[in-house]
Order: sequence, then C-alpha cells, then structure tokens
Amino acid sequence: MILLLVLAAAGLLTFLTRLSFVALLGRVEVPAVLVRALRFVPPAVLSAIVANEVLVRDGAVDFTTGNLRLIAAAVATAIALFTRNVFLTIGAGMAALWTLQAVLAP
Repeated sequence: MILLLVLAAAGLLTFLTRLSFVALLGRVEVPAVLVRALRFVPPAVLSAIVANEVLVRDGAVDFTTGNLRLIAAAVATAIALFTRNVFLTIGAGMAALWTLQAVLAP
C-alpha cells in the first residue's frame, strides 16, 4: 500500500512540475534568447545519455576497437548523416550492434 502511495505521489509531483511550466509559459512573455536556448535542451540530454552508454565500459572510457557499441554508434552516425532518417538510423545502429555481438562477442 505504501508503494502505491509513493508511486501516486511521484506521479502527481511529476505532473504538477510539468503543468507549472505549461501554465507559466502560457501567461508570461518568455525572452527570445531563452526560447532559443531551450531548443538545445533535448539534444543535450539525449547526447549525454547516449555518450555515457556508448563510451563507458566497466566504469572507464573505452575508445578501443573492442567497444562494439562505439562501432555500432559510428555506423548509426554515418546513416544519420546520409539519410536524415531517425528510424533508419536507429534500425541500422541496432542491426550493427546485434551483428557485431553475434560475430565478435566471446
């Protein structure tokens, strides 16, 4: 029962936090420089998550050719640059990683 209450409270807090921004931005004139800066928040957050997952192995940065995730990320980056297609990029990256793991993993 306590777990259910904690989950409900966390959900309510998350909802109210997001609602406060929507309600605030609907009533307050936001400076153009802030609007431009906020456009960079999602790519920055996603980059931080992806970079950590791709580059860090066993608590250390791994730039070696044995880092299969790094190789798959390079394939996905090349696909993204040439096609500009998000779904094809994700699919190619996943396929590259799975193929590399099947062929080269011990």
